[in-house]
Amino acid sequence: MTLMQTQTIRTVIIDDERLARQRIRRMLSNTTDFEVMAEFENSQHGLEYLEDTGADLLFLDVQMPGLDGFALLEALDPARMPVVIFVTAYDEYALRAFEYHAFDYLLKPFDQTRFEKALERARKQFSSQGSNNEKLLNLLNEIRQRNQEPARFAIKTPGRVFFVRQEDIDWIEAADNYVNLHVGVDTHLIRETMNSLEGRLDSRKFLRIHRSTIVNAERIKELRPWFHGEYVVLLKDGTELTLSRTYREKILSLLGT
Repeated sequence: MTLMQTQTIRTVIIDDERLARQRIRRMLSNTTDFEVMAEFENSQHGLEYLEDTGADLLFLDVQMPGLDGFALLEALDPARMPVVIFVTAYDEYALRAFEYHAFDYLLKPFDQTRFEKALERARKQFSSQGSNNEKLLNLLNEIRQRNQEPARFAIKTPGRVFFVRQEDIDWIEAADNYVNLHVGVDTHLIRETMNSLEGRLDSRKFLRIHRSTIVNAERIKELRPWFHGEYVVLLKDGTELTLSRTYREKILSLLGT
């Protein structure tokens, strides 16, 4: 994201504490380059606004009922990710905030000097060239790998956001710029490419069997030779998938076949 200094930095506040929202808005009223476009006490409503309208800068509370600040970021489309300044009353969240590539964080109660310092850092960020979204995604992937935490996927439906653990997924199929997660009898559509999603999965458990298909190895019942060097992959629930020649040797070797 690049903003010229003469342009307004579109700002959104999401905090369930009314006094905290008022304090941020009042401090921003002393500036000419930050415009508060919206504020929300409900994180779900804030997420919907960000998805529909977007923002340049987000003041985001960490602890909120229902969808907390970290879950909101996981649910937000990376392409619409604003610069994030976390607002928190808890020191223990500071490190985790930076792990999620928060641009900065304000520890409640913060004073005018600390607030202005955060704004100045934001101005420098917006006047520089390029976007921090790529750095954000890279850092999130590094954190997952370092902590060896199983990936989970945010599923957005009208009125709520819930999460699917990777071990619950049976198989995955590409759908243009989206993917379908098949979980039992349910199918969930998320906005992500197959390549980026594959990098988030445990490679010991999830196997790419086709350019448009990834399967949970624990769900495979048997392999059946098919035409032209391809195989039919039969899952335990009866689903039949195609193992293409491109991935055949690697998959047969991994499965010990």
